[in-house]
Amino acid sequence: MGEWSLLSDLLDKVQTHSTVVGKVWMSVLFLFRIFILAAGVDKIWGDEQANMNCNTLSPGCKNACYDRSFPMSHTRYWVLQILTVSTPTLIYLGHVLLVIRRENKLRRRLEQKLSKDGMIKAPKYSDERGKVQLKGVLLVSYIVQLLLKILLEVAFIVGQYYLYGFILMPSKISFPEYPCPSPVDCFISRPTEKTIFIIFMLVMAALSVVLNIVEMFHLMVSKMMEKERRRWDSIPPEMYCLDKVSSAERVTQFQKD
Repeated sequence: MGEWSLLSDLLDKVQTHSTVVGKVWMSVLFLFRIFILAAGVDKIWGDEQANMNCNTLSPGCKNACYDRSFPMSHTRYWVLQILTVSTPTLIYLGHVLLVIRRENKLRRRLEQKLSKDGMIKAPKYSDERGKVQLKGVLLVSYIVQLLLKILLEVAFIVGQYYLYGFILMPSKISFPEYPCPSPVDCFISRPTEKTIFIIFMLVMAALSVVLNIVEMFHLMVSKMMEKERRRWDSIPPEMYCLDKVSSAERVTQFQKD
């Protein structure tokens, strides 16, 4: 688990700058993907090629059979998937830290009054505690990283299908080509456990896609509601009174007619 500590620390920092759904996505990534993968992969998979038994001792036959059936180890594929899918989020974190640093400099300039004309652009994305608001370029950056995560997750799900050609782990693989002298059967260890693990990781990848899509809709709805609320707040109180008076006059005129 030690090799995941740096990634976990970085992603943990993103939580303070994410939405509620984004925090749920982080929890799914931590608990059900990184932790499960790090805790159970060695016991279930181990050295897949060494644990494969073939009904021949012909040199190179086992290697060729394994390479044809599994061009890339499942575990290495999932590690690559997690690192790749997490990259857009880490880039977003770098953008947030850059914005916070720039706005902290603006605050120091405001406090020291170093501007010659007395006019300094006030910080608008973060407060004194480093809490950012998802708006403007930060909102665009957040949505872009969500889109990238969705595309990458889908690409890895499709890639897993085309790379291995199946979801269930077979218990036996037949290989009839060179360097095997004749059609050879190779038997995989713990096929049922590996099948469960494969299905679990696919479900987690699909859940990640769903959470990212839900988060995009959550952001759009919340921003639309916020925009509508600001629009109503910008209307002067006397306009409400005029609107009520005009409505009452229309009702009176309708009754007269």
